[in-house]
Amino acid sequence: MATTTVGNNPAKPAIDNRPMSAEQKKVIFASSLGTVFEWYDFYLYGSLAAIIARQFFSGLDAGSAFIFALLAFAAGFIVRPFGALLFGRLGDMIGRKYTFLVTIVIMGLSTFIVGLLPNYASIGVAAPVILIALRMLQGLALGGEYGGAAVYVAEHAPHHKRGAYTSWIQTTATLGLFLSLMVILGVRTAVGEAAFADWGWRIPFIVSILLLAVSVYIRLSMNESPAFQKMKAEGRTSKAPLSESFGQWKNLKIVILALVGLTAGQAVVWYSGQFYALFFLTQALKVDGPTANILVAYSLILGTPFFVVFGMLSDKIGRKPIIMAGCLLAALTYFPVFTALTKAANPDLAAAQAANQVVVTADASECSFQFNPTGTAKFTSSCDIAKQVLAGASVSYENAAGPAGAPAVIKIGTTEIASYTAKSLPAEEVKKKDAEFKKAVGDALKTAGYPSKADPAKVDKFKVTLILFYLVILVTMVYGPIAAMLVELFPTRIRYTSMSLPYHIGNGWFGGLLPTTAFAIVAQTGNMYNGLWYPIIIAGVTFVIGTLFIRETKDVDIYAND
Repeated sequence: MATTTVGNNPAKPAIDNRPMSAEQKKVIFASSLGTVFEWYDFYLYGSLAAIIARQFFSGLDAGSAFIFALLAFAAGFIVRPFGALLFGRLGDMIGRKYTFLVTIVIMGLSTFIVGLLPNYASIGVAAPVILIALRMLQGLALGGEYGGAAVYVAEHAPHHKRGAYTSWIQTTATLGLFLSLMVILGVRTAVGEAAFADWGWRIPFIVSILLLAVSVYIRLSMNESPAFQKMKAEGRTSKAPLSESFGQWKNLKIVILALVGLTAGQAVVWYSGQFYALFFLTQALKVDGPTANILVAYSLILGTPFFVVFGMLSDKIGRKPIIMAGCLLAALTYFPVFTALTKAANPDLAAAQAANQVVVTADASECSFQFNPTGTAKFTSSCDIAKQVLAGASVSYENAAGPAGAPAVIKIGTTEIASYTAKSLPAEEVKKKDAEFKKAVGDALKTAGYPSKADPAKVDKFKVTLILFYLVILVTMVYGPIAAMLVELFPTRIRYTSMSLPYHIGNGWFGGLLPTTAFAIVAQTGNMYNGLWYPIIIAGVTFVIGTLFIRETKDVDIYAND
């Protein structure tokens, strides 16, 4: 490879526009395929959150169990930045290839063990404790995976094609999700819903051991990054990548800007367009799981090529305008888009909401925060009981102030139902009143046209797929060019560490906590659309900061950047 001298630095490889060799393409493909398997492992849990809630949190009520399962899912995201620090440091010191091997083995074994783990009924509280520990191991491994894959591909790519080549890495998360959905759907169809809920859900986790074996074989055949090999041969590798990345303001300020001006907005758009859309379909709109998974899969098939389209486009017009446009469109269109999704997926619910609004009138001092992840809080005030019943039925409602000391009243259309206070009542009396109240609310909702679930015959599958496709397009806009841009922001010697942390804080914390945070907002406010405020605000902040303070990077020479 030809070399050139930049400033006072030693000679470096010259990056030209020649296409990659067959060997380079093979290495890039191997890296991408291994990452698909990693994401498959990680997304199995998210796709099966409802079933896992019943298996491992069966001691809780259904609503709290689902939220707690989401928190366990989020635990894997919370530790991702720590994985970024651990494996980023290793990747900058000893190389990309060997770090890949460690992350894939940890991820694969953790997933396989989940498939064998006894449930709550068998070993009690030890089951959820072990489950969360495995989720944290998976998150730790994934924290080191993405940065390595992005850096590895970018350091092999021709200078003016980094967006195109790294965009293939960007497809791996969506392809991994798609693969997990297809395996789940195949097993569900083969064994039936009842058997799948009982034991069949374990199969997708167990068969991942085969994917692990293939992935390890592929990773062993990979070559080290030429940029890292040359830097190591010249003795220029960083001895302390963490202190160089975060202890020097010139690098730290770029890390901070990369977080708030790029990855935070990218993350919430990504999770809104794929995970939250799926949760919204099944939880808020009550579309059956198999149908929702198929429609999401259709949208992914249609949308995934656009990761590469926008990656290639970013090589021509820049990374920044595409990512910022995706954030802006998300902030401006999420409310009308999700409203349209309701009308297309559950028209009966949309019609009932329009014709017969539900209002809870209550003394505000009686109303507490409705987020109850542990299931230990016992709601006793009339306001809390009323809201809990409506939240359990996934009914959106408005709040109205009532007179002090008066019991809460639920108004459904023209029907009013007074709630009750459980304070100081014997357990049997509470049980009786609870049954009577739930029946009265259920009957009123049924009379007002509120469906208990989406009618499969009325689900407009074409419109739903089209809406989901639009959400995936926004995902491809913010995610397709992001890997190249993050790589180009940092010098080679600390690139793995520096880019991994803002990426995983953005995606692990801002993005990974989106489902739990959004559902908490919905439970608190009563409006099923209010959870969208979280991604809208974050995407809006990223748009403003990214537009004002992030520089364009497409023409950066990453060999001259250290």
